[in-house]
Parts: sequence; C-alpha cells; structure tokens
Amino acid sequence: MFKSGFVAIIGRPNVGKSTLLNQILGQKISIISSTSQTTRNAIKGIYTTDDAQIVFVDTPGIHKSKNSLGDFMNKQSFDSLKEVDCVIWLIDASEEYGSGDEYLKNLIKDYDLPLIVVFNKMDLITDNNKFEENKNLFLNDLNYEKVEYISSTNNQNIDLLLNDLKEILDEGPQYYDADQVTDVYERFIISEIIREKIFYLTKEEVPHSVAVEIEEIKELDDKVEVYACIVCEKESQKKILIGEKASMIKNIKKFSKIDIKKLMQKPIYLEIFVKVDKDWRNNKTSLNRLGYKNSR
Repeated sequence: MFKSGFVAIIGRPNVGKSTLLNQILGQKISIISSTSQTTRNAIKGIYTTDDAQIVFVDTPGIHKSKNSLGDFMNKQSFDSLKEVDCVIWLIDASEEYGSGDEYLKNLIKDYDLPLIVVFNKMDLITDNNKFEENKNLFLNDLNYEKVEYISSTNNQNIDLLLNDLKEILDEGPQYYDADQVTDVYERFIISEIIREKIFYLTKEEVPHSVAVEIEEIKELDDKVEVYACIVCEKESQKKILIGEKASMIKNIKKFSKIDIKKLMQKPIYLEIFVKVDKDWRNNKTSLNRLGYKNSR
C-alpha cells in the first residue's frame, strides 16, 4: 500500500520549521537563521520512499504583523491549512507557553485536521519537571493523534515522526517524481540562499528590511553566472550591506557561492548589487515584483 498526502508544518517564529524540513529531506531548500520570521513563503518539500510520498509545506512563523509583508506571510500560513491532510504543530520545547501559543492552538482547533504535536529542541531541556508542566499547557483541551519529542539539529526521533505520518495518511498517488525534493525553482532557492547569508552577516535591523531579486542566471558549459540585486529600504541599510571597502558584500557573495555551487553542481560567478526601494514592504507593486504575492 502506497501512502501519500500533504502536511503543513506550522508554529511560531524560530521554532525550527525550516531546520526540520531540511533534515527530513537531507538537503537545504529552506533557509535557516537564529533570527525569527526568516521564512516568508510557504515552501513545499517532497519526501519519497518506496511506500510513501509526504509533501511537507514549510510555512512562515505566525506572528503579529507590522506591515503588508507580514500580512502576506501570515496569509501564506493560514492558506496552507486549507489544502493539507495533516498538521504538525512544531513547538520550541525550551520556551514557555504564552499568548501566541494560545492563539495558534485555537487556530488549529478551527481547522479540525489530524494533528501531531511535536516538541522540538529537546536537547535544550534541563528541567524535566518544568517541561512537563509547560507541555500540559500546550496539550490541554487539544485533540491530537500523536505527540513526539525531537531535536531537528541532532536528527533525534525524526524517524518516529515520519512513521506517525505514514500511519495517519491515507492510501494515495505519487504526486511528484521520486527524485524531486521541492516545487520551487532554482531561481527562488538561490535568492533565499543569498538572503540567508544576509541574516547571518548583518545587524538585526537589516535582514527584515531586505529582499533578493535574481535578475539573470546564465548556465554555461563550465560555470553558472548569477546576477542578483539586494533590495533594502534605507540608504543607511545599503551602506551596511556594502560595508567599508565593500567588505560586507564580498562576504555575502563568498558564503552564498558555497551553497549555490552545491545546488548547481558547477563553479559559480556571482554578481550582487544593492538598491534602495523605500518602504517596499508596504508597497503592493514592489511586493508583487519580489514574489510576495498571494494567489488566493
């Protein structure tokens, strides 16, 4: 019997959704950062074995929106719940239950879908009694199929989670080719790789204010040429992104090329420009151009 279905991974910002998906797939398709609200688009990751195909939807962290980009990110998460067969509620086990978790719990109840509650970052737990008290707050008055305790970074118990999903999902078709791991194009993944490096290398204010636009990709016999543009909101941010004597932009290029080379399997020539588009996160035209467009 071949099982298949779509599974949404939801949770608050920075609980490890992208890390979990990348770990399941064995490669990076979703960017990772210690900064919250890194993921902006709902990204599908496709896990296929001889007896199952599970299509995961990595969603942006649900949060209190401050601009049109935040509205887009929340809508991506909410819309994902309309099109799946099961939900993983991923929780940072080291964080205490709060009002944001209560909001998310009530949202999950409204959709009435099979639910697996997954406590992530179990390797960070130092007080088991405190964790048990906190866990009960999450699980109280909630209908769920399974509870799992994992560490995405250490690959702890992820096999148990996958087995749970195979039990819950119904018999179904293979939606994608067995060797396909995502439904997004290389152009999108490259833009996300560059944005990830900006998160790692720049100050707190800058990452949330930038987008990356891939202007051209040339696949030649001996190399791949990528021409990208970092869009920010202020001249002061542009100066940070370029850096003194272009030191920051050189580092962004240096670290981006490492991951892009792994993706494209060829040497990479990467050119990155920086431009200012004031208040682009609240500009509908700019949001659409940069790919933050809700289709529903």
